Amino acid sequence: MPRAHNFNAGPAALPEEVLEHAREELVDFNATGMSVMELSHRSADYEAVHNEAIAGIKELLNVPEDYEVLLLQGGASLQFPMIPMNFLPENQTANYVLTGSWSEKALKEAKLLGRTKTGASSGESNYTYIPDVKDIDIDKNDAYVHITSNNTIFGTQWHNFPQTGAAPLIADMSSDILSRPIPVEDFSLLYAGAQKNLGPSGVTVIIIKKEMLKQTPDTVPTVLRYDTHADKNSLYNTPPTFAVYMLNNVLKWIKRHGGAEGMKKRNEEKAELLYHTIDNSNGFYTGHAEKESRSAMNVTFNLPEEELNKKFLQEAQNAGFTGLNGHRSVGGCRASLYNAVSLESCEALQTFMEQFQKNHG
Repeated sequence: MPRAHNFNAGPAALPEEVLEHAREELVDFNATGMSVMELSHRSADYEAVHNEAIAGIKELLNVPEDYEVLLLQGGASLQFPMIPMNFLPENQTANYVLTGSWSEKALKEAKLLGRTKTGASSGESNYTYIPDVKDIDIDKNDAYVHITSNNTIFGTQWHNFPQTGAAPLIADMSSDILSRPIPVEDFSLLYAGAQKNLGPSGVTVIIIKKEMLKQTPDTVPTVLRYDTHADKNSLYNTPPTFAVYMLNNVLKWIKRHGGAEGMKKRNEEKAELLYHTIDNSNGFYTGHAEKESRSAMNVTFNLPEEELNKKFLQEAQNAGFTGLNGHRSVGGCRASLYNAVSLESCEALQTFMEQFQKNHG
């Protein structure tokens, strides 16, 4: 079978050369006579992979010395309650900026654990835009300010991050981490499920300022404490070893292709192809996100009527494109352009979109 044009929202495309390398090592990693999935997580062979992945994240994102990089499990969904458990005292309020479904879910979990507020929201427009940083209600006494840097469902992305002063800034970067350079030093905690830009599902990357580790109350269970995992180099319990192995290989691939800057250039070029097609379709294709808030990761659009949406998706599937269905809350179509999605796949989709409009417009 030829490789599909994979536009899935996550788990998402992986670099083909990384997959080929993994296949070569699948039954015999590093001359051990075992798969990496069979190695003890206490073995020197696995620990070398583990430490190399942590070092790769630090290098590619220019992580300052006063931060820890953790490799945990549970996805972003576990981080939603874990953050307030560790960093929301009874006498403070957590500030959530709502830009889509995932920020809503993060807020829902925090409400179970303490006081919260909504510093800004674009929900009234069905999340078509990112709020202006000047309009966010931030108080120096906020326990933290939480944002979601990219919104997969609605196709919006933060292009300028808020300056929160004394309040720690926390971001869910699950869908755009390492797709571009980011100022890590502006954040107190970043978290990201790997399954969109960094590897397969199963491992979650946490980048946390060391001073935050001192704030956890004694009542938080051991495995849900960030300091537990920092103290044990993310080896307190058995890590997702194969996911970490794949993460390490994807990080090497990113480095070979220009690092974060290289990914930014690559992703902007891919996104521009599709946005150009949408903007020059005379209304045949309509983007969901306002132009200044558009995401380079998720291009969301609708056709003039629902029957055309269905026809487009069916014909696209027949032509070898997968993962183009939009989320039910937006409808229509969505092309996710994460790091491993090739320019060639985007060019093929652009050609398909132009031909579909000629046939049905």
